[in-house]
Amino acid sequence: MFPALLALTVSFFLAMALAALVRRWALARGIVDVPDQPRKIHSANVPLLGGVAIFLSFSLVAAAYAWLTPYLIGKSVGGLELAAMIVAGIIIMFGGYLDDRYRYQPARQIIWPVLATLAVMLVGIKVSVVTNPWGGGLIELGKFSAPVLTFAWLLGMMYTTKLLDGLDGLASGVGAIGALIIFSLTQFTPFYEPPVGLLALILAGACLGFLVWNWHPAKIFLGEGGSLYIGFVLGVLAIISGAKIATTLLVMGVPILDVVWVIVRRLFWERRSLARADRKHLHYRLLDVGLSHWQAVVFLYVLTGTFGLVALGLGSSGKLIALIVLMVVMVMLGFLLVAAHKYKTSKATIK
Repeated sequence: MFPALLALTVSFFLAMALAALVRRWALARGIVDVPDQPRKIHSANVPLLGGVAIFLSFSLVAAAYAWLTPYLIGKSVGGLELAAMIVAGIIIMFGGYLDDRYRYQPARQIIWPVLATLAVMLVGIKVSVVTNPWGGGLIELGKFSAPVLTFAWLLGMMYTTKLLDGLDGLASGVGAIGALIIFSLTQFTPFYEPPVGLLALILAGACLGFLVWNWHPAKIFLGEGGSLYIGFVLGVLAIISGAKIATTLLVMGVPILDVVWVIVRRLFWERRSLARADRKHLHYRLLDVGLSHWQAVVFLYVLTGTFGLVALGLGSSGKLIALIVLMVVMVMLGFLLVAAHKYKTSKATIK
């Protein structure tokens, strides 16, 4: 346990120190988020590129453990896989830097997540089997379905955390919770994967170290690269921990379902571009009904953590039921928030 706690601690303090350096570097070069749109809730320019601190902390600590200790490299995590994760991270950070600096259109932004996904798939990181939630056992995926599912899974995870990054501390905190849940899962006998658990703790420490600077009011933002990178690493960890897709779906179920709802709403109800941002995500709706910034963030932490902990004690069929329950909870919560906002608006109009 000491190597794991050491990894968590080192990545925490390293990310915290690196975030301070990246913040100064971004400020000096004017790479900042300007509050020039109604959906943005900060009142002053905030430096971007914060994800670089998480990437460097995760990569440096993981590489040091792989090079200097026997704890990281094993059956589930080989040197080639770790190298591919680092290369993919570099790709995401490079694309994120370009976007944070030059504000590229979404059609140009997506090339970097795609390249990062292909980088890890080329070394064999893929979803090859899924658990049958009805009859138990494993379902082998075919030569076509395995890469397609892997590609869709990793891109979906990246864009989930990207769209989640709307409140200070939300994406980095949820990323830490997700990593801690994956670590806990890898400590159980049926899913015992110490190397994956170690990587999950390194990610959790990096996210928590960055959160020191990212908590409201944020002194630095994740930026495009950081918001994508957290989802990418969580997605990869879910695959190499034995394709624990269902568990990660429950951990990230709240933001995933929020993203699905946004896509459906924009395409079919409002008939407008998916790339056009608005204030109708769940986290913004929590603010609209009167929750403070930290209350909204903590509420989503608790919701995420609760379903993540539930997933640890459930089998495949139980996780499917829990996912259905989560969907019902999200629908009910959505209706309640919309109704509460309408009531609050009507009262304000009457006054």
